[in-house]
Amino acid sequence: MSIVNEVSKIKIGEKFDIGGKNRFTLIAGPCAIESEEMSLRVAKKIKDICESLEIDYIFKSSYDKANRSSVFSARGIGMEKGLNILKKVREEVGVPVITDIHEPWQAAEAAKFVDMLQIPAFLCRQTDLIVAAAKTGLPVNVKKGQFLAPWDAKNIVTKFEEVGNNKLLLCERGTTFGYNNFVVDMRSFLEMRKFGYPVVFDATHSVQIPGGQGTCTGGNREYVFPLMRAALAVGVDAIFAEVHEDPDNAPCDGPNMLKLEDLEEILKAAIEIDDIVKKN
Repeated sequence: MSIVNEVSKIKIGEKFDIGGKNRFTLIAGPCAIESEEMSLRVAKKIKDICESLEIDYIFKSSYDKANRSSVFSARGIGMEKGLNILKKVREEVGVPVITDIHEPWQAAEAAKFVDMLQIPAFLCRQTDLIVAAAKTGLPVNVKKGQFLAPWDAKNIVTKFEEVGNNKLLLCERGTTFGYNNFVVDMRSFLEMRKFGYPVVFDATHSVQIPGGQGTCTGGNREYVFPLMRAALAVGVDAIFAEVHEDPDNAPCDGPNMLKLEDLEEILKAAIEIDDIVKKN
């Protein structure tokens, strides 16, 4: 008996497919775009690691972090500059790129520069945003809201299908558990896979402590890899992880981002689990 049910495959540009029984894809990069030089450097290092381990890789970084704890929190480099940096990563490093959008009008503009769009968890019920993203025809990674039951993600699926876009990925990033805390219900992956689309585990946002530092979010980086192991054992199609050269000095999400220097060893262990699950 297969451990996981096979889901549809989503083609990412002309590079590779996510889903089926393929090895997990890695979606990773710094939380926010800090500079062109850093983005190119980190993307190249992660690409080299992934190529050596035969893992398909998508570079992720955001030009704007709109869902901040405080009005004084770091937002990002801006849309125009950020999208051009992502385009450069795409062309020079040769990997697909993905970024968040927050308002419907951003979808068509961002789609000119990236291979995938991402809907932040807080915005997963915003119909106009979902429809605008779906209408671009690009693959879209929708993060399931911290407030949403996994079976209620069916409404997200329906919005995409009504537009005629079947290039959807559903992402688990933890569920609100009391104040300033998330838990990850591993049943969520099984429930969302029933819709027939690839599922993603956001390993780093799942260990956030929202607002835990008063005017910014805290996190427990030490829990990232244990939860990633558990999600892979249940069966996921992609791992989302924010990765930084120096997380403790990053402008946002530092406490829950992985250190770039640790990534290779983490991925080696992740492959072993994924191979066992996908080959059964």
